[in-house]
Amino acid sequence: MLADISGKGMSAALLMANLQANLRGQYALALEDIPRLMRSVNRLFYKNTENNHYATTFFAVYDDETRRLRYVNCGHNPPFLARADGSVERLTATATVLGLFEEWDCTVAELELAAGDVLVIYTDGVSEASPNEEDEFGEERLIEAARDGRARSADEILEAILSQVQEFSQGEQADDMTLIVARGR
Repeated sequence: MLADISGKGMSAALLMANLQANLRGQYALALEDIPRLMRSVNRLFYKNTENNHYATTFFAVYDDETRRLRYVNCGHNPPFLARADGSVERLTATATVLGLFEEWDCTVAELELAAGDVLVIYTDGVSEASPNEEDEFGEERLIEAARDGRARSADEILEAILSQVQEFSQGEQADDMTLIVARGR
């Protein structure tokens, strides 16, 4: 799971801790019923936060035997799958953000992670990294960095992307950056 809380500072950190606790307390549901888990997490998050706070969230379960990734994207920046053949699939939203609505539901999407495919999950601190107010690193640069590194290990791809983001933004960091890279073997 990767999530990004609205706001910054101590209040956002407390909201993230609340979200993590909600998820950890109910994680056993994930393998059985992802929508039920996410509805429950949303309900608790909604009840325990002010009405203008929310979280974008990407939650996924991967089965190594079937190579299937089941996921729910709750308004989060679309992760993407850079396929071994060079094509790209965006894992777009399957639900709205968590915490804004008491009545909430989601759809579970599914895809196969093949050998050589690279899955990139990130927060907006990566794509919006910027040396100035006019330019951002952007999703296209992120996709190209993943494509360029398809033959490398997941760790090497991650390090290369972070290096490119830091070089592009000239060491300036206005938001936290979280990046997860997985590579099909």
